[in-house]
Amino acid sequence: QMVEGDIRHLDICKLAVRDCEYVFHQAALGSVPRSIKDPVTTNSVNIDGFLNMLTAARDEGVKRFIYAASSSTYGDSTDVPKVEEKIGRPLSPYAITKVVNEYFAKVYSELYGMETIGLRYFNVFGKRQDPNGAYAAVIPLWVKSLLQHESPIINGDGSYSRDFTYIDNVIQANELAAITPSDIIRERLNNYVTSSLTRSQNSNTKATEQAVNLSEVEGSQPQPQPIMEVFNVAYGSNTTLLQLFEALRNKLAHYDPEIAKIEVKIGPKREGDIPHSLASVEKIKAVLGYNPKYSAEQGFLEACEWYFRHLV
Repeated sequence: QMVEGDIRHLDICKLAVRDCEYVFHQAALGSVPRSIKDPVTTNSVNIDGFLNMLTAARDEGVKRFIYAASSSTYGDSTDVPKVEEKIGRPLSPYAITKVVNEYFAKVYSELYGMETIGLRYFNVFGKRQDPNGAYAAVIPLWVKSLLQHESPIINGDGSYSRDFTYIDNVIQANELAAITPSDIIRERLNNYVTSSLTRSQNSNTKATEQAVNLSEVEGSQPQPQPIMEVFNVAYGSNTTLLQLFEALRNKLAHYDPEIAKIEVKIGPKREGDIPHSLASVEKIKAVLGYNPKYSAEQGFLEACEWYFRHLV
């Protein structure tokens, strides 16, 4: 059943999740620049709407709530690669909304026993991504410019880098987040945390608490906690914006040789942009069995072929 509505309306959210055991919550207002221009609407949709979906899922007896989190959560953290347990200060209204989402999900799991899994997406791209509008993502926007024989604009000097993640990898992560049984997640998570503590002399408090909560206490059988985790979803490699431009230009020039002559234009840096984004995917691989099939380069090839066939 297709339900058309607005997640800011609780009754619509309840209708959408009725009789569902698993919910994949992907609705939000994306775009850092849009959130800077209109923080009120971004907050309303991304926080109030998210809370409505959580509440609807709780009231309708949903077993597991899987939601789109974001790499923007890492904010001003300079650590590379980004690991789930250590985030920084949010740099935009959009990032704040995604941090708040994670807190709400954790609290709903603790208070109401509903399983929640957040998937921190890193710069998702792929076929059918809309190249139009003021807040179009960089890859479809640049592909459209190149196909029109126009120079794409890089915000900054092109040295900023991103962990571009092809859509099929994201689909795999969502499927695994839904189908992996709770007891398997607990067992693998305990093994992962124990292994991480063994490798690191400077273990963090959260990891220690997880290990204690997930392990059996001698002489007792504690009630297992509901699943309430976040995972990075990426390929685990980064590409600078200049490298991205060259990759897209080279692949599109295969279809239209004139594109090879196009040069990039340099524009001003954007407010709220983080310099570098590279994910650690060790946790999601260890706990959910994630095995991304598409590198960024392979994804660029797939996307460029699709755009050439549908935009020209």
